[in-house]
Amino acid sequence: MSCFIEIMGQGKPLVLLHGWGMNSAVWERVTKRLSANYRLILVDLPGMGQSRPVYPYHLHSLAEAVSEEIPGVSSILGWSLGGLVAQQIALNQPDRVEKLILVGTNPSFVSKPDWPHGIEARHFEQFNERFAKDFNATLLNFLTLQCMHAKDARSTVRKLRFAFGAKPTPTQESLNQALDILLQTDLREEIGRLFQPTLIIHGDRDTLAPVSAAHWLAMHLHKAHLRVIAGAAHAPFLSHADAFCASVEAFMADESAES
Repeated sequence: MSCFIEIMGQGKPLVLLHGWGMNSAVWERVTKRLSANYRLILVDLPGMGQSRPVYPYHLHSLAEAVSEEIPGVSSILGWSLGGLVAQQIALNQPDRVEKLILVGTNPSFVSKPDWPHGIEARHFEQFNERFAKDFNATLLNFLTLQCMHAKDARSTVRKLRFAFGAKPTPTQESLNQALDILLQTDLREEIGRLFQPTLIIHGDRDTLAPVSAAHWLAMHLHKAHLRVIAGAAHAPFLSHADAFCASVEAFMADESAES
């Protein structure tokens, strides 16, 4: 088993994939509500949380490792790096993905001459350097920033900090390899092969994946629904948990959005 998974709730299977440097504890604010209606499959991506690394470590190997551990047919919700993994699974095994939910993600996180919807690579590299110096302090700072607009931000950060502390810290090698995926991946040309109904949830204050990327995705995916959450940054499920869950529930219940 390459990926550590936790399962909670009953109903249609919904796989949750976290972002770079994180683990499945990041879903703390939404699991109770979502598990009331869905069977949640919480995944620690390879090299993070309680999952061991895979070799070689690239987007395809992550997608393969995750797909080996999740139900035969399921909906997949991916945040940031997890959104790239979710898209790759849907591209590789389209019959196994009923619906996609992409949160704060981008087909190409790095800006290019023909792609103004990313950010400069140096910002990711600077973020990685801060993690290398003090992983726990940088993680806490990131979570705090993402919870700023939550009603109970302090309590949420405290719970998340405890949950993350219960799992192993990623090695610098794993962080570097995962960062390379963010720096090198460009799925723009493959987006046209995603035919699954897709919900795009994005914060209008996201600085790691500009909201313009979400609008681009909505225009280029075949069956896309866009939900921009005002006041949210890169992790709307932390800062605006109720609005986030309501959007997920409406999309999952929408029979017109069936593939």
